[in-house]
Amino acid sequence: MTVTEQPRTRVPAPVRRVRGLPTALLALALFALTAALRIVGLDRSADLFVDELIYRELGASAARGGFPRTDEGLFFLHPPGYFYVQAGWGELIGFSPDLATSIYEARLLSVLFGAGTAALLMLLVTRASGSRIAGVLTALLFALDPYVIRQNDRAMLDTLTMFWVVAGYLALLGLCRRPGPDRKYGRAVAVGLLFGMALLTKEHSALITLLPLLLALLLGWGPPRRLLATVAGASLVPYAAYLTVVYTTGHFEGFLWAKQNGVQRLIGVVQDTGFNAEGTPSLASRLAAELATFASTYGLLALGPIALVVLIRRKDPGLRMLALFELCAGFTLLFALTQGTLEEQALYLLVVPNLAALGVAGALLVRRVPAAPGRMKDERPARLLRRRFLLATTALVLGAATVFSSVSYVEGRTQRDDGFARLRAYMAENVPNGAAVTAGDGASAGGISSWALKDRYQVGDWLTPADREHSRVRYLVVPWKLLDQGYGRLDADSVRRLAKEGRLVFSVHERSYGTLALYELPLPGQANGKASPAGHLTGAGSGHDR
Repeated sequence: MTVTEQPRTRVPAPVRRVRGLPTALLALALFALTAALRIVGLDRSADLFVDELIYRELGASAARGGFPRTDEGLFFLHPPGYFYVQAGWGELIGFSPDLATSIYEARLLSVLFGAGTAALLMLLVTRASGSRIAGVLTALLFALDPYVIRQNDRAMLDTLTMFWVVAGYLALLGLCRRPGPDRKYGRAVAVGLLFGMALLTKEHSALITLLPLLLALLLGWGPPRRLLATVAGASLVPYAAYLTVVYTTGHFEGFLWAKQNGVQRLIGVVQDTGFNAEGTPSLASRLAAELATFASTYGLLALGPIALVVLIRRKDPGLRMLALFELCAGFTLLFALTQGTLEEQALYLLVVPNLAALGVAGALLVRRVPAAPGRMKDERPARLLRRRFLLATTALVLGAATVFSSVSYVEGRTQRDDGFARLRAYMAENVPNGAAVTAGDGASAGGISSWALKDRYQVGDWLTPADREHSRVRYLVVPWKLLDQGYGRLDADSVRRLAKEGRLVFSVHERSYGTLALYELPLPGQANGKASPAGHLTGAGSGHDR
C-alpha cells in the first residue's frame, strides 16, 4: 500500500482580539466606513459611463421579466446575474424616471457590494494570517484605494463579481484545514455556488476561480483533490441552469453568436475597445497621465510578486490557494495587455487579490519580529537588523499608501465631474423633447452621448448637410476629450468643421470628458451670425487637460 504524504499545514496563530470588539462588529464598522467614503459625492465625482447606461437599460428590462434586452434585442454578451440583481434593487427602491438619477441609484447598489467586499477582505486576511490587525489594515487600504473607489462608484459588473469571488475564497480557506471541517462536501458545494454566482455575473471570473482550482488539482495544492473537484463542479451549476433556460426558450443561436463575439474580443481578434484598439491612447500614456491619482495603487501592485513568493514558500494549502488567486489574475491581465482587449476595469480583478496577498504576506513577515524589547537583545545582530527593516518598510508602505490615497480621495470628491447630468438639465429647459441631435462621438456605435440623451432626443450620426436637412438637426453634442484621444466613432475633422458652423450654447469642463459642449446648428443653407468662441471650436486645449 502506498502512503501519500500530506503537505505540512501551518496552524495559524490565534487571532488577537481587541477586548470588547468582536470580529463581526469590526467587519460591520469597516463596511460602514467603506460605504460612507463612497457615498460622499457619489452624484458629483464621476460622470456617467457608457456601460452604466447600457446596464441600467438591461436591469430595467430584467425587472419587466424575461432575458435582459436593449432596444436592439436580447443581450447575451454578458451573463444576466448583475442585471437581475439590479432589477431587484430597482423593485426595492423604485426606478427613477430620470436617467442620471437612476444611474446614481444603481451606483448605490455597487457601493454596498464594494463595502461588503471590504468586510470580506478583512475576514479573509484575518483567517489566512491569524492577524486581525492585518485584516483591518487590508480592508482600510481597499476602502481608500483610488482605483478601487473608481470601480465601486460605477454601476458595473466588476464590483459584484469580486464580491462573490472573495466570499468564495473566504469559505474555501475552511476546506484547507487538516483535518477537514465537518460536512466538508456540503461546504465545498457552497464554495462552488459562490464562485458560480461570480461566473453568472461575469464570465471572466472563471480565470480567477476555475483556473486556480484546476491548477490546484494539477499541483496538489489547496484542499484535497475530491473537495477541489466538488467545488469546481458546483461552480458550474448556476451557469448550466442559465444555459438550460437559454436553450429551452429557443435563444441558443443568438447566445452562441454573442459568445463568439465576446471570445474574439477577449483573445484580441477583435480590437474595437480598450487600450489595444487602433487609434486610442496607449496604456503607457494612460498610466503616466493618471500617475498622480493612482500612485498608491501602482505601488501596491509592484509589491505583489514579493507577496506571491512569501505565500508559495509557506507550503500551506490555504496560502497557496491565495497565491494562485493572485497569480491567475496577473496572468489574465498580462495576456489582455499583450494580446487581448485590455479595458480599464480589468485591473480590478488583480487589485483585490493583490491586496489580500499583501495583507497575508505582510502579517507573516512581521509576525516573526519579537514584540518585547527584552527579546530583541537575545537576537543575533543580522537577524535583528533584518526584522527591524521589515517593520520599518511595512510602516513606510502603509503610510505612503494611506497618504497618497487620502489626497487622491479628497481631490476626487471636491472636483465636480458630472457634466452629462448638467448638460441634461440644461437641455431639459432649452431643447425641445424629441429634437434631433448629432452625437460627435458617434451614435450608431453606441457612444456616451447617444446613451445619455436618447431617452429624450433623437440622437444620430448626421454630419452631411443632406442628412442634417432630412432629419432637421439643430444641435451637436461633443465630448471633446473622447475625440482628442481617438475614441470617437465619427471623423474628428468633420465634427470640428460642423462645430465651427454652430453657436456654443452650453459648455462644461470636467475630468471624464474634458470639454463637454452643446452647439446650436443652423439648418443647411442658412447662415448663422454667431460663431462659436475660438477656444471651443475644436476642443483643442480642453480635451487633454484633466
